[in-house]
Order: sequence, then structure tokens, then C-alpha cells
Amino acid sequence: MDAMLTIFTDSLVMASLVFPPFSHQQMEDWVHRNLDHQKEFGYGLFSVILKSTRLLIGDCGLEQMDVEDEKVVELGYDFRSDYWHQGYATEAATAVRDYGFGALNLTKLVSLIRVGNHSSRRVAERVGMTLISEFTRFGNIKYWRYGIRRRKYHDYR
Repeated sequence: MDAMLTIFTDSLVMASLVFPPFSHQQMEDWVHRNLDHQKEFGYGLFSVILKSTRLLIGDCGLEQMDVEDEKVVELGYDFRSDYWHQGYATEAATAVRDYGFGALNLTKLVSLIRVGNHSSRRVAERVGMTLISEFTRFGNIKYWRYGIRRRKYHDYR
């Protein structure tokens, strides 16, 4: 739990997610919510562990949610800011994309990225996603909606 809290108390990470840093209780609630999602849908977030040190540096996975009145599966990723710009998010997102289209046989994936988060935008583009729309969530926060369909994925590979 403390390793995840390192990510979700990082002000740089939380600025891109538009939430204040998590308390210990909020982190515990987040973990339980994600475990419940995994039980209900059969997929969720994976821990990203750096092989050389066995350090938890992030999470990446799939979450079902409602976006713009549509049920979608989001490919999301959160990483410690001291591990940004090293290719880990792209590597993890590529593996999760392949898992979603291959093992889970999903037809499309989206990524929701706060407008202005160009690093996350580049990750989405590197895994073959394209900009679908810009929309507002949580009152007045603007997001980019990126997406990829399985047939595009097969063309992309």
C-alpha cells in the first residue's frame, strides 16, 4: 500500500489526474475499488515493477467506465514522476493493449488524458491511439479522449 501511496501523493502525478494527493484512507479505498473492479469484470490494473530493483514504479491496466454516455474500457497508466520519460509507460501500455485485444478480445480501448498532459498523449499515440474528442469531466476539467479499435490495432502491429 505504501508503494502505491508514493505515486498518489506525488504532486506532479496528481496534477495530471486533477486530484489532491491521496490520504492513506483514500489510497486504501482506491485499491479496494480496483480489486472489486477486477472481480466484477475479470480485468483491472496491473502493478508495474522495475525488474532490476523490484520497485513498484506505477500501474497500468484496463477499467470499465462511463464516458460521454457510453460504456468504454479505458487503458490507463500512472507512474512515479521520477520514472517518467524512460519508456516504461509506453512499454506497459503496449502490453496492456495487446492483452485487451488478444486475451480479452475487446473491440476498442480509450485513454482519457487531461488536456495539456502531452507526455500521456504521446504514450497514447505510440500505442496507436488517435484523438477522438475533447470533453469536460468533474465539472470543468477538460480531457482528451483517445481511442483505438481492434481492426486498427491489427493494421498498426
